[in-house]
Amino acid sequence: MRFLVTGGAGFMGSNFVRYILTKYNDSMIIVYDKLTYAGRLENLHDMKNNPGLKFVKADICDEEKLMKVVKEFQPDVIVNFAAETHVDRSINEPAPFLKTNVYGVFNILETARRLEVPLVVHISTDEVYGDLWGKEPADEEAPFKPSSPYSASKASGDLLCQAYWRTYRLPVIIVRPSNNYGPYQYPEKFIPKIIIRALHDKPIPIYGRGEQVRDWLYVEDFAEALDIVINKGSKGEAYNMPGFNERKNLEVVETILKLMGKPLTLIKHVEDRPGHDRKYAMKGDKILALGWKPKTPWIKGLEKTIKWYIENEWWWKPLLSDDYFRLDTPWKKR
Repeated sequence: MRFLVTGGAGFMGSNFVRYILTKYNDSMIIVYDKLTYAGRLENLHDMKNNPGLKFVKADICDEEKLMKVVKEFQPDVIVNFAAETHVDRSINEPAPFLKTNVYGVFNILETARRLEVPLVVHISTDEVYGDLWGKEPADEEAPFKPSSPYSASKASGDLLCQAYWRTYRLPVIIVRPSNNYGPYQYPEKFIPKIIIRALHDKPIPIYGRGEQVRDWLYVEDFAEALDIVINKGSKGEAYNMPGFNERKNLEVVETILKLMGKPLTLIKHVEDRPGHDRKYAMKGDKILALGWKPKTPWIKGLEKTIKWYIENEWWWKPLLSDDYFRLDTPWKKR
């Protein structure tokens, strides 16, 4: 199968590319990535000599370039990971999120429609359903209630996909995973930030009281689920991908610190961010019906993730100057 993976040099995209190239010897993949701060060729360093992999540096908003690549490569499926994803960044500077997560998705869909690509798979998020504190987990038909510019932009991308299926019968599938974690995740994200700050005995910032609930899914399990949806999923459908592993943020930090042998006194409660959702939760009946369920136990996944960051300082050390991650960030106490 021939894959065009947009955003394939990011965290989830690179793990999916690695999964496919490892599982299928005859697969061909073009990674199409703009290489913004979170998209890095280092994420695919161990795959660079794989004959099935080719890289193109480009933006999904570049209509001419995307059209040219798709026309020449003729992929069997476009898998769209390309997105701005950090909620705090979206609050401080929302414009790039609207450009990539809305117009970029439109450009992919329109290119696929014009060139009759057999399948487009769009990677969304559980955040489109909004805050579900005190409510039932969302199924795929639940209404969208995004709370941040990030989640609103992702919900908009989903709606475009639905419209292209309904109007043009463009073969598209939407997947909505819960919070992924694992190797190659940019250190601004919750779990790698905890691990790296703990390695340096730096304070671990927790928004508010840390009672926000998130559902965690190990990234290799997500890659397997996505592979199954590509091969068995129904066009025009959306598939939730929950980890069935809901944890309070404070519990996540405490567990990681205990696994690393670090004191809980590193935890520092800071002022909560605007519009912070208290809980995300999804039902997973549709993906379970395709024969998938997560394989990696929570503690095992954390141990593997911690081990990877400890052994791969070369990968994250150059990123320490990022304003959203700097170890000397003057966190405002709550």
